[in-house]
Amino acid sequence: MSQYWDLFLRSFTGYASYLKTQIMEPSWHNYFWWLVGLSLAAWLMEIVFPWRKNQGVVRKDFWMDGFYMFFNFYIFTVIGYTAISNVFAEAFNDFLGVFGIENLVALNVATWPTWSKFVLMFVVADFVQWNIHRLLHRVNWLWEFHKVHHSVEEMGFAAHLRYHWMESVVYKTLQYIPLAMLGFGLTDFFIVHIFTIAIGHLNHSNLNISWGPLKYVFNSPNMHIWHHAKELPEHPFGANFGLSLSVWDYLFNTVYWPKSGRDVKLGFEGIEEFPKDFIGQITYPLSKKKG
Repeated sequence: MSQYWDLFLRSFTGYASYLKTQIMEPSWHNYFWWLVGLSLAAWLMEIVFPWRKNQGVVRKDFWMDGFYMFFNFYIFTVIGYTAISNVFAEAFNDFLGVFGIENLVALNVATWPTWSKFVLMFVVADFVQWNIHRLLHRVNWLWEFHKVHHSVEEMGFAAHLRYHWMESVVYKTLQYIPLAMLGFGLTDFFIVHIFTIAIGHLNHSNLNISWGPLKYVFNSPNMHIWHHAKELPEHPFGANFGLSLSVWDYLFNTVYWPKSGRDVKLGFEGIEEFPKDFIGQITYPLSKKKG
């Protein structure tokens, strides 16, 4: 047990040092500045080419969504997510060791060409995330956490990262085993993650993009807006669950794109009673007063 506690404490100090380096020493492998750069690029495109022209440049909840971005990717991680994740991974590997299993690698991709390794990781990770996203809508207690993301009433790029911190725990926990079985490491994941952040920003942006024939492969703001529609009578548990790829929704018949959703009303039933402030939203799922 003591080794887990030591790992927990080292994770705090190690990530704090890493965060300081990220902010103070910009580089091509620096996630902090990639996030800033992608966000500014998406915002600039929204300003120059707005889809909903009556929506303000600084839309409703813009600054709160900006805070969510940095809270979920930095503050929450510093508070303890990295430490918890490291302990979980160590404990899980120790558990496998009881049965004589040294690792989960079923398909070692280390020797594959770089491009094929990234494509496989991107597709597998997106499929796992698509299934997790469906669970967030279909399992009642998970939906209470996911409501934070669906509380967006005016769509913009920063809405991409407005979500409850518990979603990080759910996603990363359920992703751990399938990605570990393919032998992927953090260096591999960095490039894929930056790509998915860029697509996610675009999918939530105030931009008129549908990708033409590629709409059957990639998600888009024109498609994803319907995922956030307040009323979907034909899909009571939601539709368009794809994060980066739309292909899963087409394959498993969870797509809904009846017309232009430019002016569709966003949210969910009871959103009028949902907290409007950050503290209220992250404590909402744990409260007893739910609408």
